[in-house]
Parts: sequence; C-alpha cells; structure tokens
Amino acid sequence: MVLGLPGNGSRHTGRVTELFEYWADQGRGWVGNPHAWRVVALPVGSPHLPVLASEQARWALWVDADPEAFRRAYRVLKQVAERGGPQRLVLVHPPGVGRQGLLSNLRHAAASYLGIELLVLAR
Repeated sequence: MVLGLPGNGSRHTGRVTELFEYWADQGRGWVGNPHAWRVVALPVGSPHLPVLASEQARWALWVDADPEAFRRAYRVLKQVAERGGPQRLVLVHPPGVGRQGLLSNLRHAAASYLGIELLVLAR
C-alpha cells in the first residue's frame, strides 16, 4: 500500500516498481523480485484506510524530490495520523534523494509530532 503518490494509475505505481528494481540492482536483498510486489496506490482520504491499516502489513510513503516534497509528505502523514492509518511506513523516493535534509527532516517530524515511524532506505 503506497500513500502520497500523485495518482493511482499504473504510471504512478510503476514509479514504485522502478524504485524496487533500482534497489534490487543495488543489491538490496529484501526487495527480492521487484515484479512480485503488488503495488497499490491508496489516497490518504480513503474511507478504507483504518481497516486496511489493520489488515495490511507493508506500507510506504512516496516522497518526490522537488522543493514542495516535504510539505506534501507531511500533510499526508498528518492525515494518516488523524484517520487511524499505519504507524510505520517505508519511505520510497526517486534515486538520489539522500538521508540528509528532506528525508531526515521528514522522519524526525513524523516521529516527534505524529508518532509515525518512517524507515529510510537511502543510499
């Protein structure tokens, strides 16, 4: 389940699959076969979010690399917290977004203000 994608079509979920392919090519063994993952984009406003949060084990938050990425991602996380969504998510982002700056600030803000744990898998 991926939150924060700009849309829910295959073009958008394909970005996550491409990232899994990239991570697999970089030797990240936990990814396994990137095409075996079923990537589902879920709008944060979905009425099914609380139920899915209790049923689905794997959640991710898409974070772009543009100047407004922090604001958008934090807004999604705030809605996740308010709507009873998952409390642990993997950050998925385009290659080249490092741990310092955007991802580290987002991780700190999510933990400090929302009680959400973000797993950062940056290079």
